Formats: sequence, C-alpha cells, structure tokens
Amino acid sequence: MTGAAIILALVIFTALAFDFTNGFHDTGNAMATSIATGALRPKVAVALSAVLNLVGAFLSVEVALTVTNAVIKIQDKSGAPKAEYLTGGGEALLLIVLAGLCGGIVWNLLTWLLGLPSSSSHALFGGLIGAAIAGLGWKGVNWAGDGSKLDGVLGKVVLPAVMSPVIAATVAACGTWLIYRITSTVADRFKESGFRWGQIGSASLVSLAHGTNDAQKTMGVITLALIAGGHWSDTGSIPLWVKVSCALAIALGTYLGGWRIIRTLGKGLVEISSPQGMAAESASAAVILTSSHFGFALSTTHVATGSILGSGIGKRGAEVRWSVAGRMLVAWLITLPSAALVGAAMWVIGNLIGGAAGAIVVFTILVILAGWMYARSRRAPIDHTNVNAEWDAQAPNLDSTRVTPMAVSPRR
Repeated sequence: MTGAAIILALVIFTALAFDFTNGFHDTGNAMATSIATGALRPKVAVALSAVLNLVGAFLSVEVALTVTNAVIKIQDKSGAPKAEYLTGGGEALLLIVLAGLCGGIVWNLLTWLLGLPSSSSHALFGGLIGAAIAGLGWKGVNWAGDGSKLDGVLGKVVLPAVMSPVIAATVAACGTWLIYRITSTVADRFKESGFRWGQIGSASLVSLAHGTNDAQKTMGVITLALIAGGHWSDTGSIPLWVKVSCALAIALGTYLGGWRIIRTLGKGLVEISSPQGMAAESASAAVILTSSHFGFALSTTHVATGSILGSGIGKRGAEVRWSVAGRMLVAWLITLPSAALVGAAMWVIGNLIGGAAGAIVVFTILVILAGWMYARSRRAPIDHTNVNAEWDAQAPNLDSTRVTPMAVSPRR
C-alpha cells in the first residue's frame, strides 16, 4: 500500500468522523425546540431526526459540489488536479485535506464540550482554508471564484454566514407575531397542545433540510480528496458510495444526540413555547432548503439560532437571554479563524514528518484530543434525562453543576 493510498484512507475515515460529529453537534438545530416544549420525547426526537437526515442527504448535491469546487483551488479547468500538485501521488494535497478535517473536528468537539452551538460548516471550511494557506499559500484558496459571479469562499460561505441568521430571525419574528395575532382568542393550553403537533412537522422538515445541506459538505470533502489523489475528475458529480457513507455517518451522529448543545438552544436562549417553536423551525427549514437549492453552504446552526432568537423577539414579553446570544456570537466570529489555525498547525506537523508517517501522527494527535474532550465531558454528563433541566445562568452548561433526572419537568 503506497503512502498516498494510506493518507487517502485516513482522509476518508476522518471525513466520516467529521460527518459523525456534525450529526450530533447539529441535532439541536432541528429538535431543540421540540424537546424543550415537550412536543417530542428526547430519544424519539433524535431518532426521527436521524432518519430524516439520512433521507435528506440524497435529495441534492449542490452543496457538495460547492465544497468540492469553491474552497480549495487545486483543479485546472478540466477538473483534474494541477500538475504541480501531483508529486508523490498527490500526498501533499491529501495532507492538506486531512489537516483541514482535523481542524474542523477539534473545533466541533470543543464547542460541543462547552455547549456552544457554533457552526460545523465554518469549522470545516476554516480547517481547510488554514491547511491550504499553510500548504499552498494564499493562492491555494478560492476566495472569490472566477470574478464573473458571486462565488468562492466569499460568495458561497462568508455572505451566507452573515445574511442567513438575519433572514431567519426576521422570518421567525414575523411568523411568531402572526401566530399570536391570529390565535389571540385561543386559550393558551389549546395553543400549546395544538402547536406541538405542528412542531413535529416543522422539526421534521428542518431535519430533512439539514441532510440536504450538512451531509453533503463531507461528500464534497471526500470527493475533493479523491480528486487530489487522482481517483476522480468529474467536478459535476459525487460517487454513489460517497453519498451513502456520508448519509449513514451523519444519521448515526444525529441519533447519538448532541445533548449539551440541544440544552443550550432549547433552554438557554429563549424560554420557548410551542407556537414559537413551530415558527422558528418553519423559518429554519425555509432558509436552509432555499440555500441548498442554490448551493450555498450556509451554517444550519446560524439559521436555527437566528430563528429561535426571532421567535423570542416576535412574542411580546418573551424572555431572551442576550448574554447567551452574545457568547454564541463570539463563538461564531472565532470559529473559522480558530479552526484555520488548528488546520494549519496540523499541516505543519504532518509536513515536518512527511509522507504517510506524518499523516498518521496528525491522525493520532486528533484521536488524543478527541479522547481528552470526551473524558472531560463525562465529569458532568448531559443526556436525555436532564436536557430539559431548568436553566441556571450561573452554570449554563451544567459543567459545574450536577443536575439529576428529577429536575426535569414530569411532562417530558
């Protein structure tokens, strides 16, 4: 087995591992509000989300093609890797992709540990961009496409990151206001029970939309690695086995349930009711599906958070915890550069050692960091038994507080 083949195998495995972390990191985007209001039991919610993520992954490939073509500039006009990058069977390019994936995974796990719903998408893009800059220089990043249209990192990644939460918040605020306006004469208890059924439908749609957007990002990365290794040249399609494996990986991660982030979105941002939850989920689904259609690799986390904030703004007298929103905003701002630094550092380490040995060392470092963060999370575990415990502003992540299942409302 050649060095390039070993690195390619590590890249594919690491990409699927990222897809798995993407699944449990972003489960809350679809199901946090339904779990918080009691519309769905926690374990039922994550199982439903997993199935719909699996289905959604096969509905479109536009986002996958964006990742393949719009981030790292390694192909010539024919779609094949540029000749100057093919030394050693494409090992240099494969190491860049591996280092970028490591940057994304490390940031995903760190923000999960802290209970911060940051963007898995931007963690991935940041890792790839950092590794590409370290390995190829600034010319290795496709910043603005060919200049004839809004493309590249700026058009396909940065612009959606800025616009999507604003649009989602606006749509959710208007939807929430209309819901309460139309149902002003309906008793609260009937509103809660009725809209819980609506939440099941809207949350399911968000899960389906999440599959059409996030699962495809890893499909794009694996295809990028296949191009880098000279095993694929069609930049307009994705191999079937890549689609299937990525869909299964994100579905499995979703079923695991990212309870720490589900808690922050469901309990920490807004004290949410069922009408608000339905408005937030409907707004998220509309924005994500529209973006997937146009190939914008937006952050479903940004969209979901914006929608939940909008639902709080749209309901008169609702409690919005702006301090929590502020922490999220800081995490959003530093996600891409932080993941880029990790990706660049991983590339430097791998490049210093060189070849397959360098890639194995990089992968080993990733495993050690992931194991440490998982062990750290077990000091104060959050799962389906305490995800709906009352929010404590002094210990928002339950990391310094012990919460037992008895703290959960009986209706859950």
